[in-house]
Amino acid sequence: MATRSLIAADVSVEFSGLSALDRVSLSVSPGEIVGLIGPNGSGKTTLVNAITGQVALAGGRVVLGAEQISGLRPRDIALRGISRSFQIVRLFNNMTVIENIEASALAQGGGLRSAREKAAALLDEFGLSGKAEELASSLSYGDKRRVEMARALAADPAFLLLDEPAAGMNEAESDALLHILAELPGSRGLGLLIIDHDMPLIMRLCNRLHVLASGRTIAEGAAEDIRKNPAVIEAYLGSGASRA
Repeated sequence: MATRSLIAADVSVEFSGLSALDRVSLSVSPGEIVGLIGPNGSGKTTLVNAITGQVALAGGRVVLGAEQISGLRPRDIALRGISRSFQIVRLFNNMTVIENIEASALAQGGGLRSAREKAAALLDEFGLSGKAEELASSLSYGDKRRVEMARALAADPAFLLLDEPAAGMNEAESDALLHILAELPGSRGLGLLIIDHDMPLIMRLCNRLHVLASGRTIAEGAAEDIRKNPAVIEAYLGSGASRA
């Protein structure tokens, strides 16, 4: 079977006539971890929203393998194997932790028994088994993040897009998350696109980085090359980044 990559080609997005993304091109292959970084307001979340059908494109296209998916509804894009988390956690707060994950598995058309087995395995993987019957609304912010990621994985995605998964986590939680995420491409064969401001996590986790500033790509490449890139240091990382 041919490898299907997820490709955003010359993607532009406008809000009220103002450019939010200007001809941004990015690709993620199965088994690869790509970091999407840049200052606040640079267009990172907008790009993920464009890929997943949450916002309309003013130009360019999004392709999964040989199929153009830009223009499809978000649900139809999700059913093609693209799962995501959100910058602001979106759980079903009146449901238990395990029910949140089961709901995602059931949405793919599986039975209740297999959904429960999948949810239980994911809770164990994310260290949440002891909280399976707690209401999602009662969780700490870090635990809510983990539930959201487990729920996204319950859909068995080919590509997982994570928007600031380490936000609100302490150093120990962030380090534990890094180890979980690092295993996903190998264990599940998926491609991972991750937005985060936790630069130690990003630098250790990602195969390569894509950097946005003011809605445009300013650099892409290996983490070590990006760390030393003058344009990236000026726009985002700061003068101490090359020594970090």
